[in-house]
Amino acid sequence: MPDVRGCHLPDELLYDVENHTWFSEVGDGNVRVGMTSIATALAGNLVAFTPKKVGRKVRPGKSCATVESGKWVGPAKSAAGGDVIEVNEAMVANPSMANEDPYAAWLVVISPEDWDSVKPTLTPGTDVAGPYDAKMEADGFEGCG
Repeated sequence: MPDVRGCHLPDELLYDVENHTWFSEVGDGNVRVGMTSIATALAGNLVAFTPKKVGRKVRPGKSCATVESGKWVGPAKSAAGGDVIEVNEAMVANPSMANEDPYAAWLVVISPEDWDSVKPTLTPGTDVAGPYDAKMEADGFEGCG
């Protein structure tokens, strides 16, 4: 598993480095979307998580959820567009679980409309260390923990 400046990035995931989100194929053509350890470190302790409701559409590059911490409120953007088919209700009840393990605390599952076009634009976990280190350097982010 790559470790960039103390931030863990599992090999088996795909990453949208620019938006600090990860994707995992979960079968039947669906994808799970979550926030990276870098996203949770930047945001601080999460206090609210408001996902799009099941059945709602997410447009590519737009928000699949809103997350809020003591110092930040903003969108969790999904590179993939499609219908929300599942919401992590445990995250709704306890948003700070993403601070404990952002890879177990996924946000939503989407039935993507054009996954075959989106997937090649994402960075595989095995290749993510270099791009993430460059982004953290450009953003002046020293790292996690």
